[in-house]
Amino acid sequence: MITGPPPNESATHSSKRPNRRKLQQVLEIEWGSSRLTGHVQDIGLSGMFVQLTPPLWLGATFTARLLVNPPLQVHCTVCRVEPGAGFAVTFQLPDPSSRAQLDELLASLPAL
Repeated sequence: MITGPPPNESATHSSKRPNRRKLQQVLEIEWGSSRLTGHVQDIGLSGMFVQLTPPLWLGATFTARLLVNPPLQVHCTVCRVEPGAGFAVTFQLPDPSSRAQLDELLASLPAL
C-alpha cells in the first residue's frame, strides 16, 4: 500500500515555484488617475509580493514602476491577497530590454 505522494510529485511541485529574491524597494502604482506607493518584499521572474494599505483585491490589474536604477515598468495582476500582510502579483514586462534588466536585478539579490 502506498501511503505518501509519488516520489516525483514533490519535485514537480517545487519546480513550479519560481526562485524568489529578497528585495526591499518602493513600487509606484498607477491606479486610475492616482499614484499609490507600495513596498516590494520579494521578487521573481514573473511575480512579486507587495505591501500596500489597504491592499488591492484579487484580480485587480495595474501598471507599476519598480524604483530601481533605471526604474522597471511592469503590468501586474493581483493573484493572492494575504490580509494584514499584502498581496502577490504576477507581472508582464513591456519589452525585451526590461527582461534583461530584471535578470540583472535578480542576479544581484539574495535568495529568500
